[in-house]
Amino acid sequence: MYLIFDTETTGLPKRWDAPITDTGNWPRCIQIAWQLHDEMGKLIEHQDYLVKPQGFNIPYDAERIHGISTELADAQGVSLSEVLEKFNIALSKSKFIVGQNLGFDINIMGCEFFRLGVESPMGNIPVLDTCTEVTANLLKLPGGRGGKFKLPTLTELHQYLFDTPFAEAHNATADVEATTRCFLELVRREIFTKEELDVPAEYFTDFQGKNPREIDLIGLRHINLKEASDKIRQQFGEKKAAPVSKQELSNNKQLLVGVDFVHLHNHTQFSVLQSTISVASLVKSAVQQKMPAVAITDHANLMGAFHFVRDILNHNKAAEAKNKTALENGQEATEVPIKPIVGCEFYICEDHKDKSRKDNGYQVVLLAKNKNGYHNLAKMSSIAYTQGFYYVPRIDKSVIEKYKEDLIVLSGNLNGEIPNKLLNLGENQAEEALAWWKQQFGADLYIELMRHNQEDENRVNEGLIALARKHEVKLIATNNTFYINKADANAHDILLCVRDGEKQNTPIGRGRGYRFGLPNQEYYFKSADEMKQLFNDLPEAIANCSEIVEKIEIYSLAREVLLPKFEIPVEFEVPEDQTDGGKRGENKFLQYLTYEGAKRRYVEVTDEIRERIDFELLTIENSGYPGYFLIVQDFIAEARKMGVSVGPGRGSAAGSVVAYCLGITNIDPLKYNLLFERFLNPDRVSLPDIDIDFDDEGRSKVMDYVIDKYGSTQVAQIITYGTMAAKSAIRDTARVLDLPLFEADKIAKLIPFNLNLAKIFSFDDAKLKAALRPEDFDKVKELIALAGAADLGGQTLQQAQVLEGNLRNTGIHACGVIITPDDITNFVPVATAKDSDLYVTQFDNSVVESAGLLKMDFLGLKTLTLIKDTVKLVKYRTGKDIDPDAFPIDDLKTYELFQRGETVGIFQYESAGMQKYMKELKPTVFNDLIAMNALYRPGPIAYIPSFIKRKNGDEPIEYDLDACEELLQDTYGITVYQEQVMLLSQKLADFSKGDADVLRKAMGKKQRDVLDKMKPKFIAQAAAKGHPEDKLEKIWKDWEAFAEYAFNKSHSTCYAWIAYQTAYLKANYPAEYMAAVLSNNMSDIKQVSFFMEECKRMGLEVLGPDVNESFYKFTVNENYAVRFGIGAVKGVGMGAVQTIVENRKDGKYKSIFDLAKRIDLRAANKKAFENLALAGGFDSFAGTTRAQYFHDEGDGITFLEKAMRYGSKFQENENSSQVSLFGEASEVQIAEPVVPPCEDWSTMEKLAKEKEVVGIYISGHPLDDYKFEMQYFCNTKLEALKNLESHVNKNLSFGGIITNVQHRTAKNGKGWASFLLEGYDESYEFRIFGEEYLKFRHFLIQNNFTFMRVLVKEGWADKETGKKGEPRLQFMLVQYLQDVLPAFAKKLIIHLNIADLRTEMITKLSEIFQLNKGEHQVAFEVMELEKIKRQIAVAPLVLNEEPEESQESLEADELSPETEIPVADEVEETRIITRLSMPSRKLKIRISGELLAELEKMQLNFKLN
Repeated sequence: MYLIFDTETTGLPKRWDAPITDTGNWPRCIQIAWQLHDEMGKLIEHQDYLVKPQGFNIPYDAERIHGISTELADAQGVSLSEVLEKFNIALSKSKFIVGQNLGFDINIMGCEFFRLGVESPMGNIPVLDTCTEVTANLLKLPGGRGGKFKLPTLTELHQYLFDTPFAEAHNATADVEATTRCFLELVRREIFTKEELDVPAEYFTDFQGKNPREIDLIGLRHINLKEASDKIRQQFGEKKAAPVSKQELSNNKQLLVGVDFVHLHNHTQFSVLQSTISVASLVKSAVQQKMPAVAITDHANLMGAFHFVRDILNHNKAAEAKNKTALENGQEATEVPIKPIVGCEFYICEDHKDKSRKDNGYQVVLLAKNKNGYHNLAKMSSIAYTQGFYYVPRIDKSVIEKYKEDLIVLSGNLNGEIPNKLLNLGENQAEEALAWWKQQFGADLYIELMRHNQEDENRVNEGLIALARKHEVKLIATNNTFYINKADANAHDILLCVRDGEKQNTPIGRGRGYRFGLPNQEYYFKSADEMKQLFNDLPEAIANCSEIVEKIEIYSLAREVLLPKFEIPVEFEVPEDQTDGGKRGENKFLQYLTYEGAKRRYVEVTDEIRERIDFELLTIENSGYPGYFLIVQDFIAEARKMGVSVGPGRGSAAGSVVAYCLGITNIDPLKYNLLFERFLNPDRVSLPDIDIDFDDEGRSKVMDYVIDKYGSTQVAQIITYGTMAAKSAIRDTARVLDLPLFEADKIAKLIPFNLNLAKIFSFDDAKLKAALRPEDFDKVKELIALAGAADLGGQTLQQAQVLEGNLRNTGIHACGVIITPDDITNFVPVATAKDSDLYVTQFDNSVVESAGLLKMDFLGLKTLTLIKDTVKLVKYRTGKDIDPDAFPIDDLKTYELFQRGETVGIFQYESAGMQKYMKELKPTVFNDLIAMNALYRPGPIAYIPSFIKRKNGDEPIEYDLDACEELLQDTYGITVYQEQVMLLSQKLADFSKGDADVLRKAMGKKQRDVLDKMKPKFIAQAAAKGHPEDKLEKIWKDWEAFAEYAFNKSHSTCYAWIAYQTAYLKANYPAEYMAAVLSNNMSDIKQVSFFMEECKRMGLEVLGPDVNESFYKFTVNENYAVRFGIGAVKGVGMGAVQTIVENRKDGKYKSIFDLAKRIDLRAANKKAFENLALAGGFDSFAGTTRAQYFHDEGDGITFLEKAMRYGSKFQENENSSQVSLFGEASEVQIAEPVVPPCEDWSTMEKLAKEKEVVGIYISGHPLDDYKFEMQYFCNTKLEALKNLESHVNKNLSFGGIITNVQHRTAKNGKGWASFLLEGYDESYEFRIFGEEYLKFRHFLIQNNFTFMRVLVKEGWADKETGKKGEPRLQFMLVQYLQDVLPAFAKKLIIHLNIADLRTEMITKLSEIFQLNKGEHQVAFEVMELEKIKRQIAVAPLVLNEEPEESQESLEADELSPETEIPVADEVEETRIITRLSMPSRKLKIRISGELLAELEKMQLNFKLN
């Protein structure tokens, strides 16, 4: 007998893996239907029962699916005990239980049996399911988990078996009938096996005999349960509240006239990718609508809390001032101050530490009444991230019980515990939940009512109102806000698609093939009038908002910075500090350390030094931050002890003599006139900010020390918020709207580098022209035109404007570290991050200090690692210890290197622009380097030509006043540094040190009001000292123009010193330095290639890897050549390198067998051996070529593998040390494998394999043989093809190596191909079609050296829109690169300088021509030359900032990467005075690569054709 059954229930379980004894987890059965069939498929009985809901009701979400209402089940249902009794009888007759996805139904009925304590045989009866891997493989539907086929639904199975659809009725009788039909058909088709059915082999023949045709439906009549529920509601009269009369609504409207509404449930962009509302726009909207308060309630985090509170307090301050002015003028005060309400929507699960199953919990809103409430929210949010994160950050009710003080609770949206239980579990469970919340929060619990015009919400609201009335809990009206304006609903929907990686045209819903989305457009920031209209029948829900607002206290989240306690030695402690919290002991200890350091730093501590130290110590004492200096000096001293390189200083901190004496910085401020007040203003207390550079490998060691010293709960990193920039917003929106990729790219490429979408669409033409280059202006106009179009591209741009600036993700600040005096969660909320074991603050870098946290910047500077590596290499090669801090500052070789502009690889000086200026400046003193470092940035770069002329004596050095000379002589009369402005204001006008710093800040930040107050003071005080007023006016005007560009000399000096150290090493230890540069760029193979070219230029040989010389990094060998690091070879890890280097100490390896015998073959595996061989690592073993290592003599084993097996056997033998009968160790000789003879690889093959394992060609470049063809007949590089728009209608010619060729056939049967062409350091993928393919296909061979000429044509126009696509290429010519010279070279022209003509040279030239006779013409051009200097027009120069810089700018005037800035300059040119052209009539030659190479060796200039 087969019992096929199905159930309908009150919902789904929370845990699918819960036992049936967990009665709170498993939903209730409200309908059961079954059919009992004999073994031949004949129907024995069929039953269908509705079950009376006793002690529970049927939730709305369940009713919506199956249509069974509580009323229907009550009226027509039978008791559960009767149903179980009848079901047990049916079970007793059954051999098998059958169903579709039956596990769920068995658990439901099992739990019901358990609830009533009824015994049942169900658990012992075997199960046959129609939804298994077997039926999945039968239907072969894609989309299953782990790449398998999807398990079929009943509808899909029915469609497959009977070719007719069956709409799942969610009515147990209908589902049972369809399941029965499918099951019996599967039996008939022998899909179930005889073992599964426990039947003899002939069973299927008998079954098919009884059922010769397709199984039919029995033909039962099924009730439409939804209609039955509706009918019974009408019959009994649905328990609806009496409709509110018009009069009552009118009265309510009057009642609400003076009542304020406040939005208490608002999400901002900090609910990542769930809201388009910025904190600023939320506050702005509340201000515009004159709301007395507004709340922020992001999902689980408080990231926006500080910005939110600060913005509102700033508004209140401004509103108060405006109101005061209005009242003074006899006008009405119109501005409304706002209360900021900080809240959070928490995910509340059963057990926040249980990560064995997914439980996102319920979403409940908690609001802070005051500062203590805020700290409790911060604690809970921190716990959610640090302990409860599993899919989402979660807490549970035990956490709430602990931190509930001073909090208000709103019951939440449909996902809140009370509403959700009403929807999914029933009124009883919802009531239990309400009772718990009320018990915890009493009068601070409010039931949240939302009206977004949704049926489920309306149904829930009825239940919520009833529960609130019953339990005397107040109602509150809210709107779940995710965007400000209704018009932004579409942009918000796109944002949700970006979050989930969905397309917008995917329908909204649950399950496969659907996506998440809000059901309508009502989730916007509604006005108070709109909300009052929505709740005109429930005026108390609006009025209660004011009650909540009254409970809220206004507080600020800003506070003074709290320093962690620094333990000072007992002898420096001062008892009074314990009572009044003073810093006397810390100041005393700091003074001691400073003077001890001064003795080490200075030969003699003079009165001048003592005066400066005392001034600084007094300022530090007055500021109250001695602990800061003690903390910093402590971990810097520890870093030096651990061998970590520490930078000489960074930023304005280098102006402190105290910092210099403590060893925090390494540059003497007195020597370079650096100012302490640039760092700490003596008149204004502000937290010092010392940023520290460590070598990037040692930075983590210092971090570990700080964590160990202060504790992991007191140290955190800082969060960063990644926002959608213009291009990102366009690309994301395009992906969601399904705009073709090439169109999205085209739009994104129109965005200029310096304007965002908001500015582009708000600026008028005049502003745009002023901000943009001419070519960018044209692109922006095209962009604006595209945005106005009614097509998908226009829609993309319109929606991208809304999404621009939205928070996209969070990360970790590259260098910021927070240290707190106590558990960090007592001060700010924290989160966790993927890339860090430390906590991460939820507040970002812009506000952490304002929130009272001590921030340190631990920067990893690659250049320090580079210097450290060079020092090690020098020690390794020469045994000499060199100290970078002791390099002589006047080294001639170093300045000569700068003068030649050979600054590739030199920190801060390696860009092309800087190289050019270095050649012109010809620096001779360190001050020149400091000044150039400060001038080479936007703005001051315009002063460089004048600076160079003055330095070189080509322009007089002038000072506005004689008194300026002392301070401006180092920079040849030009104001370069902020410190010069500060010192001049003190010297000329007796400004105090504090005033001088205020002046600097005001000028740099263009604070016009401050400057207007300071100017008269400066003029008056300077004039009183006898300086002429007209000159003072000019000085002030110059300062105002230049001060916004003036740079921080302290920072410039420190970084110029690091640059000098790198240049000194490059000049004096070139091979060691370049080896270190290559080592530090091993991860970027393009950079390795670039620096290898620089080595070639320097005359340094770069040798490939060698197991007898190489280490992990690049090194220098005995012959002063750079040796490749084995670490750069793919597949060779640190373990392999260590064993090779370690075992080499006993002597060099003689052969591959010697290597295999000596090293640890577990650390160096087969892949490591193979890649080393391919990269040339074994080339030093004489008599064996690379090809031989990979030769297979037909036994399937390469020679290299045989050598490894030999080594392995040898080691085994050594380890076993077999002992002979006579007690002596017997040496069993194992024969070395024979090196197989075979043909060596070609150069191209060798190089290709090198590139495969290293990423670049090491021992040469295949195109080196064709350098003249590439130089004279190729007019472009492959890189140019990445921007085809700029080459339309042009012929481009280029050469390269063809790789990755794929010949294909299109749908129309025509052939086409794709291939990669590789140049020197770039590559491009081509596709070739049609006739061009047929014409040139024979050239498309792997590793073919090929020359191509293409015509760039306009893209095809779209038939519908008329828009042109991407430009396309037409192949005009393809030929072998070796045929280019013979085919195209017709004439050789040799340029000769008359001053260089010598008899020997002419004789040598004649010899070369005699050896290369042919048919080509030769011409000679003899020239007389002179050098002149000429002014050139302003042209843009691209600056690339150093990657080592901190993520944040040091000053507002620092560069962003790739900034184009204008350059005014003059150049030295060579002018031809006389030119004599002499074509040779008799001499004919053959132009070849060999001939041109000979001419190049003679250093002759020539050109072809």
